[in-house]
Amino acid sequence: MSHKMTLQFTHQACQERAVQSVVQVFDGQPLATGEFELVSSTASVNYAGDGSIGNSLVLTEQQVLENVHMVQASNGIEAIGALQADRWTVKSDEGQVSDEFCPHLTIEMETGTGKTYTFIRTMYELNKVYGFKKFVVVVPSVAIREGTMKNLEVTRSHFAADYANVPCLPMLYDSGRLNDLRHFAQSDALSVLVINIDSFTKDNNKINQQGERAFAPIEYIKAVKPIVIVDEPQNFETEIRRKALRDLNPLCTLRYSATHKNPYNLLYKLDPVQAYDLGLVKQIEVDGVEPDVSYNQAFVQLDRIDAKPKGVTAKVTIDVNEINEVKRKSITLKLGEDLYAKSKQREIYADGFILNPESVKPAPTLSLSPPASTF
Repeated sequence: MSHKMTLQFTHQACQERAVQSVVQVFDGQPLATGEFELVSSTASVNYAGDGSIGNSLVLTEQQVLENVHMVQASNGIEAIGALQADRWTVKSDEGQVSDEFCPHLTIEMETGTGKTYTFIRTMYELNKVYGFKKFVVVVPSVAIREGTMKNLEVTRSHFAADYANVPCLPMLYDSGRLNDLRHFAQSDALSVLVINIDSFTKDNNKINQQGERAFAPIEYIKAVKPIVIVDEPQNFETEIRRKALRDLNPLCTLRYSATHKNPYNLLYKLDPVQAYDLGLVKQIEVDGVEPDVSYNQAFVQLDRIDAKPKGVTAKVTIDVNEINEVKRKSITLKLGEDLYAKSKQREIYADGFILNPESVKPAPTLSLSPPASTF
């Protein structure tokens, strides 16, 4: 007789504190309605005429800032001066102009303390308290994407028990199944779309192309104003990737990592010492922080320079997009060639990595020159 193995999850106080730190930012937002209650025009969920069902932020920027200050005070974090957010104006078909904003909220959690579990629970809790239904998890790599989907799968029964069997629809973005985005937009369930950043940063990505459709498929995501969870956001700090995140039209971004580059509106921090004191990690090591091969940063290794009568070329090793993965390859560069094209359009090289001659006499010296604003 065979027995199916099931995973048992325990509730950690530090994870619950991280979850509530996000939930409290929306204090004052309309609460979730009951199953048979009518949804008012000021609810946290918006039922649009086109069939899409999305999130709605009712709080003002000042209210969000005050809530952030409250959370920071309770967690012993220095209060920010002004809310760090994207801001823009929207003009309605009737000509009315309104100011919109998207706050960026940071949760810092040491590796091994349950970051993915925490942001999944946060989605369930935001749905329970306020009724928010649409979430997009943006990841930097295929490996993290697959891991996130696996975590959504193995925790489903655990969260079903904790949240009264609320329906949850996890969806992995597939450029060959673009109609799934319509189902995501029109679903009345707690819906979670997991997508790799490289899938929507370029104009020629299928999700951004209108083709013979009435509009580009990304519009399905924009219409529901998703809460965007950014996994390892230190890998999303180029202007191209920041713009791609803005183009999702998020209600807010929730940013989870152990090593933030820019901790916007820091809400909660569980550092290595705290994690060790709580018994969540067995030891603290200084070395070995970065993996041997990381595809989330611009890697360029100069192997050789060849100066010939016909011109100068350089042999370099870079990361190149392949069909299902990224591979580190040696390529030949001529003067003026761009690593963005040579890498098969990896966004990490998009900001001006071009081979330039610094001098040709008495000997050739070459440099790969990103613009000064990139680093």
